[in-house]
Amino acid sequence: MRKLAVLFAFAALPLLAQERVTLIRNATILTVTSGTIENGSVLIRGSKIAAVGKDIAAPANAQVIDGTGKFVLPGIIDTHSHTGVEGSVNEISLPNTGMVRIGDVMTADDISAYRQLAGGTTTALVLHGSANAIGGQSQIVKWKWGHPVSEWLVQGAPRTIKFALGENPKSANFRPPEGQARQYPATRMGVEEVIRKSFTDARDYMASWDEYEAKRKRNEPAIPPRRDVLMDTMADILRGNIDVHAHCYRSDEIMMLLRLADEMGFKIRELQHVLEGYKVAREIAAHGAGGGTFIDWWGYKAEAYDAIPYNPALMMRNGVLTSVNSDSDELARHLNHDAAKAMKYGGLTEDEALRLCTINGAKQLRLDHRIGSIEAGKDADLAIWTGHPLSIYSRVDTTMIEGEILFDRQRDLQQREAMKREKEERLKKEADEAKKNKKDDAKEKKDA
Repeated sequence: MRKLAVLFAFAALPLLAQERVTLIRNATILTVTSGTIENGSVLIRGSKIAAVGKDIAAPANAQVIDGTGKFVLPGIIDTHSHTGVEGSVNEISLPNTGMVRIGDVMTADDISAYRQLAGGTTTALVLHGSANAIGGQSQIVKWKWGHPVSEWLVQGAPRTIKFALGENPKSANFRPPEGQARQYPATRMGVEEVIRKSFTDARDYMASWDEYEAKRKRNEPAIPPRRDVLMDTMADILRGNIDVHAHCYRSDEIMMLLRLADEMGFKIRELQHVLEGYKVAREIAAHGAGGGTFIDWWGYKAEAYDAIPYNPALMMRNGVLTSVNSDSDELARHLNHDAAKAMKYGGLTEDEALRLCTINGAKQLRLDHRIGSIEAGKDADLAIWTGHPLSIYSRVDTTMIEGEILFDRQRDLQQREAMKREKEERLKKEADEAKKNKKDDAKEKKDA
């Protein structure tokens, strides 16, 4: 795996002497926000899309990619991922672990990131797990395979945090060792109270700092409150500086969280999974929350029994900003298929289905000014498909992030052959050495 990463790092080095310029031409351009352009072109300069349209002339220094018969789609966006996390995604020791950060434990060695590039996925929200009512802070990344992990982290992206409701934070699906008490909370009521108390404590914490700053401005003697990283996090949520993405399933719990958020004075940015969102879609829309969901995952635990494949379409039709996401290294490779299913289950149009895995996720991450559609000025995060991306018979030929090709199917096939030959040569060398050692041992025994 590490060797493959190194190979791609050298193969993908940008031109140092001049700006990288690429022209994709003669392709069907699925802009997502501005319709479809037949026999269109996309001009890329450096990391940005410079022009989109027809009859764009190739600059003298441009790399030209012939897209005849192919489709160009914005990079797919996954708003629920755990790829690239080194070690556990759950700091399970407390009911509120908002002080920990997933971005501190990202690794560039997870081969799933490369495989997701092969499925056209370029951007993801990597979340803390769902063992806590309030989990750790999450990280928005681009799958820049072959680059240092510091370059995966999207600079200037909104800060996010993971909340969770239901069976996971109340530990319904596992039991502690015999003789050891279950960690609080053990009920859905307890989950709600953990969240409420955390914000109540944060308000007190903010008030103590406000009082200190007021005294300082009046030149009065004042001792600063003790700094608390967890309370700083909670305070930033209340200030609107950290977006909340909440794991949930049941409609009653969804309503509990929306009411609690209104009570405490913060907003839910996105409800994750939200399998019963169709039951309370109007209420979700009224709050202003989005929904990132599965289309045909259900029955894997009790709170997932009421899931239906019409959920994405019903939420969209009721004004909820909806996306499909993965929570899975495998599903993240074909979120386009989940988007396509919403055309069968719910009657979405082709454009609406494409939005489920592109621009809608970008809006939920508040990055739609940079990604999610093919427009001049946006990041050149693109995938070139052999056919329409909503077809199960299509595959990705090329995926680029910020203008750099990070997956190329032909190069991948060549490297597979090279690695296969290298493996065969190593095995043969090992077998020859073992054979020689066996002969040498036999000779020593005979001489002895």
